Amino acid sequence: MKPFLTIGLLLISNVFMTFAWYGQLRLKGQKWFDDLPPMGVVLFCWGIALFEYMLLVPANRIGFRENGGPFTLFQLKVIQEVISLGVFTVLALAFFKTETFRWNHALAFAFLILAVYFVFRK
Repeated sequence: MKPFLTIGLLLISNVFMTFAWYGQLRLKGQKWFDDLPPMGVVLFCWGIALFEYMLLVPANRIGFRENGGPFTLFQLKVIQEVISLGVFTVLALAFFKTETFRWNHALAFAFLILAVYFVFRK
């Protein structure tokens, strides 16, 4: 159960992270957003990122082997990075129609999958 809970929390936290970092770029053209000063945009994004941390921290605590979880520290980090790039790709393709997924992106993801394989290898 802990592996699924950890991965689920990481997945949801990365949706918040991706929106805070990149999704806010889609808000350009919204009057209320365009009128914000730069520090207002930062505070808006921090508010979204707070939800990321509220899920990310428990995910790491639950998943970490030394806390009774199934994953080593390196395994947690690689899992988080793969989830992060996967969520980013889905949201980028869904919300930014000017972006395209190319063969080199697919190759990079294949290498990430190899990274997961190697980090779990004994």
